[in-house]
Amino acid sequence: MVYMFTNLSRQEVDAMLGLQFSDTRVYREAKEEGRQEEATSLVLRQLTRRFGEVPQNLAQQIRELPINEIETLGEALLDFQSLSDVVNWLGQ
Repeated sequence: MVYMFTNLSRQEVDAMLGLQFSDTRVYREAKEEGRQEEATSLVLRQLTRRFGEVPQNLAQQIRELPINEIETLGEALLDFQSLSDVVNWLGQ
């Protein structure tokens, strides 16, 4: 049903339906997916800047991590000396 209102703002949809869109499961899931994508993108950019191009298979493994592990990897990579440290970290 949400897709029927693609041209409306969140506030307009809230008023029309008489609910807080931010309280819906769709909103929470979309927000979580956005967090996941942004965290993954940030970690991959940091790794690329630090070590050069990240191999596709390694990047795919990182994309498949849950958000809490991506955040942990983002902190851990500050101590990494090479991409092999990333591989080792993923293997644990």
